[in-house]
Amino acid sequence: MVATPIRIALCGTHSTGKTTLLRRLEMEVRALGYTAARTSGSLAKRAAELGFPKMQQQTATTTEWLISAGICAELEATLTADVILLDRSSFDPLAYLMAGFAQRDQPFDEATQRRLTALAATHAVGYNLLLLTALDPDVPLGNHRDRDLDYRAGVDRHLHRLLDSTGIHHLVVANTDASRDEARTAVLDAVRAMAAAA
Repeated sequence: MVATPIRIALCGTHSTGKTTLLRRLEMEVRALGYTAARTSGSLAKRAAELGFPKMQQQTATTTEWLISAGICAELEATLTADVILLDRSSFDPLAYLMAGFAQRDQPFDEATQRRLTALAATHAVGYNLLLLTALDPDVPLGNHRDRDLDYRAGVDRHLHRLLDSTGIHHLVVANTDASRDEARTAVLDAVRAMAAAA
């Protein structure tokens, strides 16, 4: 067991292969002999069950709850696993909020935006590795409930802009085998390096 759990976050708009990639990474981490925990990307469903507006109607309060709940789930996972694989980073809820405001053509209060960005960025600096999927518009949405392609693309744009503007180091994962292999190698190298340092 490593002294400090390794945190690998994967972010991106819906239906970009995040969960599939995380499942593969989880199997490979376990094959190296480490325990792995994959946090669920279903916090939005839980938020909706509690009554928080989501997707295009998401509010700043929903966003703050999603970021905070995601952080709590991550911290709980550190109690039992060497490697935490996060299905959604702290930036994802903010990108969904920003895309919703843009789609509704509503102004986003700058003070609230700064506060939520600071919350997401402050937590994200603790990730050992952050992977960001790149939207491939040629890939169909599959069975995802939200069929709004413009909103999906807006989330993707806002995620890339947020990470670029905050300077958070990240690796972009394109919809190619070579790019996914590069991400996989980066994750396994990070796990080996952290374990060797323990």
